[in-house]
Parts: sequence; C-alpha cells; structure tokens
Amino acid sequence: MGLIGLLIAVGGIVLGQTLEGGHVRDVLQPTAALIVFGGTFGAVILTTPSSILKSALRRLKSMLFEEQSSAGNIIDLIVSLSTQARKNGIVALEQEVRQIEYGFLQRGLMLAVDGETIDHIKSMLELEIKLEMSEVDMDAKVLEAAGGYAPTIGILGAVIGLIQVMKHLDNIAEVGSGIAVAFVATIYGVGSANLLFLPLGQKMRSRAWKTMRMKHLMLEGIVSITGGLNPRLVRRRLDAFVRGEDSAQKSRLEAVPAKD
Repeated sequence: MGLIGLLIAVGGIVLGQTLEGGHVRDVLQPTAALIVFGGTFGAVILTTPSSILKSALRRLKSMLFEEQSSAGNIIDLIVSLSTQARKNGIVALEQEVRQIEYGFLQRGLMLAVDGETIDHIKSMLELEIKLEMSEVDMDAKVLEAAGGYAPTIGILGAVIGLIQVMKHLDNIAEVGSGIAVAFVATIYGVGSANLLFLPLGQKMRSRAWKTMRMKHLMLEGIVSITGGLNPRLVRRRLDAFVRGEDSAQKSRLEAVPAKD
C-alpha cells in the first residue's frame, strides 16, 4: 500500500505538470537530485551515530519487504497451547515451544516452562517491549531528520543554480530556462521530505505500534497460559485485541471445549 500511495502522489504531481503544459523532462535534473539527496544524506550521517543509522536502515528494509504476523494465527496458536497446557501441564509444552516462529512468544513461554512467576515474566517482557519502542523512536527520528534537512538543501540547490544563471545575464534568452532549472532542486527537496522521508518515518512508527500490539497480545496469552486459564476464556481475552477487525476466530469460540 505504501508504494501505491507514493505512485498516486507522484502521479498526481506529474499529471498536474502535464495539464499545465509542462513536460516530465522539465523536472528531471540529475544535478539537482545529486545536490538534494547527497546533501540530505550527508547531513543525516553527520548528525546520526552509525549504530542508530544502521538500525534505521535495517528497520526500514524490514518495514518495506516483510509482512506482519496475522493476529488470527497467533490467537489460534496460543489457544492451542493453552488447551495442551490444561491437559498435560505447562512443562509438557517445552518441545513445541522450541518450534514457535514468533521469538517474543517463544521467549515468554520458555520462561513459563522454566517455572518463572507470572509477575517476573510480565516485567521482563514489558521491559523488552518498552526498549524496542524506544529504539523505534530513534530510528524514526532519522527519517524525520532527513525530512527536515531536504527542503533546506533544496533551497541551497536553487541558490546555487541561480548563481550560475547570473553568470550568463549577457544571454537573456537562457536566463528564463536557467531559473526554471534552478528551482527544480526546491521541488526535489520539498517533494522528497513530504512524499518520502516524513511519510516513511510515520509509517515506521505506525508499523511499530501495530507490532507492539501483537506483542501485548502474545504477553496476555503467555500470562493466561501460565495462569492455567480456560482456553475458551483465553480466546475471548485475546479477541479483544482485534476487536473491530474482521476476525474469523470469534466464530470458532464455541468449538473450544470448556474444562473446569
């Protein structure tokens, strides 16, 4: 969806340019792009510690190319584990827990299998969630910083272009086109900030909040399994995290046998 939004935004601008009698080639200026993007990335590198910069790039890559886990699948898994724990005890889950693909859920359940108390499990996992959100905030600020620098660098590029134009005032026929080319850097700066860097930073935060919501769902499931709750009640509690979404899990609520 992110790529679709970007294409719509850029397409709207290009279409408007065309309707006004302009041409796409009017805004395709490699020199302006070099000034804006080179200057912006340089400023970001200058102000950002390398560890945070690498973290932001890794998170950006995962955000663009990795799909998020389905809440429905996670709920099904937790309810299944809850049913087994009620039948055979939580220690019997050890081998199955080792095969869980969700790292957060696996770590939490292993703590439960190892006999940790509910309070200890909650405190450890809540701390992990809090630290991850702090990291996300720092990573998002890298993109937001780029969104702040780009328009200013764009203005700088326009001034550089105007300086070159002023050197050729003797050829007045070229002055108009030269000024037009000079302001392309401003378009690149403002456009990249508002269509790329700032939206990506906001999307990174939104994706992180959704991931944290899934982790809170997992945490609630871990606590429920550790506390030996009825699987039927476990599903009901976890469904609260996806209330308002089209969840097929609720239709299977009655299929889980209740045990006292």
